Amino acid sequence: MIPLKSKEDLELLRASGKILAKVMRRLRESVGVGISTSEIDKLAEDLIRQENAEAAFKGYKGYPASICASVNEEVVHGIPSERKLKEGDIFSLDIGIIYQGYFSDAAITVGVGKINPGLKKLIEATKNALSEGIKQARPKNHLGDISYAIQNYAERHGFSVVRQFVGHGIGKALHEEPEIANFGLPHSGPVLKSGMVLAIEPMVNMGTWETEILENGWTAVTVDHLPSAHFEHTIAITDNGAEILTQ
Repeated sequence: MIPLKSKEDLELLRASGKILAKVMRRLRESVGVGISTSEIDKLAEDLIRQENAEAAFKGYKGYPASICASVNEEVVHGIPSERKLKEGDIFSLDIGIIYQGYFSDAAITVGVGKINPGLKKLIEATKNALSEGIKQARPKNHLGDISYAIQNYAERHGFSVVRQFVGHGIGKALHEEPEIANFGLPHSGPVLKSGMVLAIEPMVNMGTWETEILENGWTAVTVDHLPSAHFEHTIAITDNGAEILTQ
């Protein structure tokens, strides 16, 4: 059973999402040639603390940092390090916070300096695939309608969607039911209802959808070492459709 949120829950989730959106804007502005991913992680910690919130990822199942910092062929769960971003890289930033016991989660991919047109196309397609999925997050639709919309958009534009990692419900825990695959059949899965809160997060690859985990036990990379992009929003399903909480 997918938990529905009360009006009180939704107000606190809105507050959590608003804080996360503010933090994400500041972090995005910090991305540039020469900054290390650990410096971005430290900035995230400081910004989250200033908002009287907590980093949702730090310590989660032993994860060592406040953000996931994935570069180029790294799909997700890149661990911040002294690695400095360089011209032409693409950088995926995934971050979650807890505010008064309520979780929000978001991700973006940005180009570092000048990037090639193929990477611009990948980033734009992933961002748009998320938007297409969110459009399907409305009462009486099915969960599979979200998954199908994401897959259909990405594949029509020449890319592949990652199968091993999925979106999720969110609220009083970082990961709640249901899992939200980025591929699937329309009109399949649970019926969506007003009051559901979901973290929808397509990860889209330039080449094959297949990934593997590095020796650190966390970082997923594409098996063909071609680039990957990642976008995510926390959304609430309302009677009028999807409300993006992390925008």
